[in-house]
Amino acid sequence: MAEIGWLIFDVEAVADGDLIARVCYPKETLTAAEAIARKRAELLEERGSDFIPYTFMLPISVAIAKVRSDASLEDVVLLDEPDYRPSVITANFWNGWRHYRRPTFVTFNGRGYDLPLMEISAYRYGLSLPDWFNVEAKSFEQSRNRYNISRHFDLMDLMSNFGAARVTGGLNVLSNIIGKPGKTGIDGSQVQDIYDAGGVQEINDYCVCDVLDTYFVFLRSRVLTGHLSLQEEQQRVAQAKELLEKNQDRAAFAHYLKHWGDWQAPEPE
Repeated sequence: MAEIGWLIFDVEAVADGDLIARVCYPKETLTAAEAIARKRAELLEERGSDFIPYTFMLPISVAIAKVRSDASLEDVVLLDEPDYRPSVITANFWNGWRHYRRPTFVTFNGRGYDLPLMEISAYRYGLSLPDWFNVEAKSFEQSRNRYNISRHFDLMDLMSNFGAARVTGGLNVLSNIIGKPGKTGIDGSQVQDIYDAGGVQEINDYCVCDVLDTYFVFLRSRVLTGHLSLQEEQQRVAQAKELLEKNQDRAAFAHYLKHWGDWQAPEPE
């Protein structure tokens, strides 16, 4: 088995209505659905967005791109497919990290959402993670240290110089710059409504496409930081496309290929 150097992942989640009801509306007898609707309406009025904080969320989709040490793509998997149970997704996520000998996590803005959600999910389900929460190690050696990129490489931190600049357009823009699809269907703001309508598989397909975008942005970041030549990056891109083409029976791969674009090199001056 080839050594896995990175696990590139994305998380989609839905609100825990029972928790919201207990914490936010303890004196009322709201159903889970009513509590979620009330909270979303309040957030929309207060902040202009109905995005519920991760502390009230449950992971119902985690897509992971397994990336070899040479930055080539081995596979993209969905955790606990097709049941997508939050507790099993959480256990599989952390057990998988250990199984592959603790490779580096790669995300886009995962430090602000995805990883904290998976951490609080571990807390919720009673998992022990001393190798991740290595709080007694030296600060710069702790897995959760913001600047320890050997444990977690957040592409938004890289492109924003750790928050000094704003990456307007986010992953969508960075993907489109290099010819990849970006947002082509749903986005994160629609996940709760799609889930409520029974579209769990649609959410998971969307999550896979986000992970593929993140993988190709990661590859270009390796060029930027001098770890890959442009030629090597383009070889990895071609290899990944071939992998997707061989597995077009997967709806997410077929959708991604339908919107595929190639990076256009600048004309020589």
